[in-house]
Amino acid sequence: MEEYFAKIIESIGEDITREGLVDTPKRAAKAFQYLNNGYSKDLQEVLNGAIFEAETEDMVIVKDIELFSLCEHHLLPFIGKCHIGYLPNGKVLGLSKLARIVDMYGRRLQIQEQLTKQIADAVETAIGAKGVAVVIEAKHMCMMMRGVEKLNSVMTTSVMTGIFRNEISTRSEFLNLINR
Repeated sequence: MEEYFAKIIESIGEDITREGLVDTPKRAAKAFQYLNNGYSKDLQEVLNGAIFEAETEDMVIVKDIELFSLCEHHLLPFIGKCHIGYLPNGKVLGLSKLARIVDMYGRRLQIQEQLTKQIADAVETAIGAKGVAVVIEAKHMCMMMRGVEKLNSVMTTSVMTGIFRNEISTRSEFLNLINR
């Protein structure tokens, strides 16, 4: 990967032997591997057994989970926050596991629409919830730094499954709680 980064840097007209760029291909390769480390993880590894029996039937919400991903179209970052809610069906997830699911899928080349669905599907698969709601709000550098250059644009995506999709009151409760 270092060789490819060196070629990219040279192809824009830079001198790869310049002091500030000598180690850049190595640093860039290391950073790119880190930013895409979600490919080396799977759901069972991320959950690490943190699924617990629970009698609660009340909504569980974790909001404002920081999110970083790379747009698969331009390899530029999109940055934002993810809100996840679910209605347990006898099981709950350890609190940090929701953030770890976001990180696992976020650390892959991605479009926001697909990322939102992957997170919802993972939570539903993990605990068989009665329903899952995921909303992501993100700013995309591919829209801010190039193209139309709209600095204040925010993309919002949502996926609702089960009771969140079928019951407007459940969906409304979730949306009201994340917008407080």
